Amino acid sequence: MDYFLTEEQKTIRALARRIAEEKVLPVRAELDEKEEFPWEIVNELARADMFRVFVPEAYEGLGGGCLELCLVVEELSRVCSAVAVTYAASALGCMTLIEYGTEEQKRRYLPDIASGRKLAAFAITEPTAGSDAANIKTTAEKVPGGYVLNGTKQFITNGGEGGIYTLIAPTDKTKGGRGASAIIVEKGTPGFSFGRKERKLGIRASATRELIFKDCFVPEANLIGGRPGLGFIQAMRLFDRSRPGIGAQAVGLAQGALEAALEYAEKRVQFNQQIINLQAIQHMLADMAIQVEAARALVYAAARNVDANDKNITESSAMAKVFASDVAMRVAVDAVQVCGGAGYMRDYPVEKMMRDAKILQIYEGTNQVLRNAIAASLRKRKARTA
Repeated sequence: MDYFLTEEQKTIRALARRIAEEKVLPVRAELDEKEEFPWEIVNELARADMFRVFVPEAYEGLGGGCLELCLVVEELSRVCSAVAVTYAASALGCMTLIEYGTEEQKRRYLPDIASGRKLAAFAITEPTAGSDAANIKTTAEKVPGGYVLNGTKQFITNGGEGGIYTLIAPTDKTKGGRGASAIIVEKGTPGFSFGRKERKLGIRASATRELIFKDCFVPEANLIGGRPGLGFIQAMRLFDRSRPGIGAQAVGLAQGALEAALEYAEKRVQFNQQIINLQAIQHMLADMAIQVEAARALVYAAARNVDANDKNITESSAMAKVFASDVAMRVAVDAVQVCGGAGYMRDYPVEKMMRDAKILQIYEGTNQVLRNAIAASLRKRKARTA
């Protein structure tokens, strides 16, 4: 389908696809098997200016929006979701800075992220704060000149590998979620260390680690925007703007699984014919293709809503993430089925894709919680028109 991309968007997409096919494809199985962080590929993306895509031009970026980011993420995820989430997580880690940071903060941190010299990460999840994001226990105590951080963040993508972290922590515990603030913490800050690297079902090449803060002092200049108490609101707005990116990961993965299943069905011979000639297989592939295209249309529409600064993006972003991630899971499972016993083996990519797909239904808001958000939005809209 024609999604009316600009020439610049088509160029970005083509470059991302070339990197995925030439640099990621040959090593994706090895990276997954070894659970090895893909620094060589990160550096390749940096040399191709891919990290500049989501950074404003004033800070050495290309000034792209949500749709441009989604195009890159989709193409990387089509080959390897672990590489895609490593890239996307760096964007997630600096989006709050881009939208709310002071001019001084932006000039200090964004050029390093745009160049790929440093990866970024976003840290809100804790052992007691997953879907219940307001239940944060990590503290940021105000002291002369700054804040002292104590606590642990869990399941942080790019943890240990990133150089710049956006942390959400209460600066006023008496106000609950309204007392949380967004704070920048740099790798190497005294009192900031990393816990274990998680061993995961899928996206194994991405780094998922604990962040540990023990009497970690950060200067007041690291408070994003210079105003305390806005961190929870900023985080919720961030997820509204980033969820199309999860949808793009899902679309890319589903597209890759569809292509792998189609290729196998054309080569596999049973009953003296290619199995793609069997109507049962044809119907499976057709349904997979329909779902992928529908998910892509919804994700691109949601991304364009974000870029248009639509005031109500919560519903569309949640819909894009939920639908696309559910599609990715179904298509990956069906791709394994089309490939039969071979699809269950590590020699074929659909086994990895099925493992990678599951997390898309979980992170940045479980699909059950986001369905609640969509329903709440529907009720509000009905109340306004009643």
